[in-house]
Amino acid sequence: MKTLNINTYKIIVLASIFLISFTSCKSVDNANNKQKGAVIGAAGGAVLGAILGNNIGKGGNGELGAVIGGVVGGGAGVLIGNKMDKQAQEIEEEIPGAQVERVDDGIVVTFDENSGVYFATDKFNINSASQTTLNKLANVFKEYPDTNILVVGHTDSVGAEAYNMTLSKNRAYSVTNYLISTGVSNGRFTTNWFGETQPMHDNSTAEGRAKNRRVNIAILPSKQMIDDAQNQANN
Repeated sequence: MKTLNINTYKIIVLASIFLISFTSCKSVDNANNKQKGAVIGAAGGAVLGAILGNNIGKGGNGELGAVIGGVVGGGAGVLIGNKMDKQAQEIEEEIPGAQVERVDDGIVVTFDENSGVYFATDKFNINSASQTTLNKLANVFKEYPDTNILVVGHTDSVGAEAYNMTLSKNRAYSVTNYLISTGVSNGRFTTNWFGETQPMHDNSTAEGRAKNRRVNIAILPSKQMIDDAQNQANN
């Protein structure tokens, strides 16, 4: 499990930049009205900084454009961190091929074509291999009902940009809807998509394109989880 740390100055700068451009951010455009507010304030600035990716010129995930907030500190932050550590470890154990990153109060899970969630060319249905992976993931989510979940779809650069945007949307919703069908509460989910605009790898190679055809899942503490941790820390 990979843990990312970003210094406070960078966090503040990145969060400030994002707040200025928030209303035009692609991730906001791609979310429906209910979803737009579902995860705002749910996680910390380090999560934001770690996954903005191409939006700050580093390349990588553009997942949590809609997540703005402060990292929970003090005893409450320790309690939340312990729960997130356990959840990340369980995901890593249940799905060895997935890339699991702990980023302050959040978790980012990356599935590409080699790590458990597979889509045939130009398809967005959840096949049997992907079902097995998502069933395991759903079981972990049910163990930790006080977290929010963001699902984001991406494609490689082959084909028209508009087509890829739609394909990434359909794949993201396929994953979201499948997880909901297993019994995970639909109120926990936000679904976004970026098409080919957020590559993590080189689209000029077959290996890079395969890794860019991915779905990312971010797991964040809910407001209830934060409130409960703060109450527990204060007692």
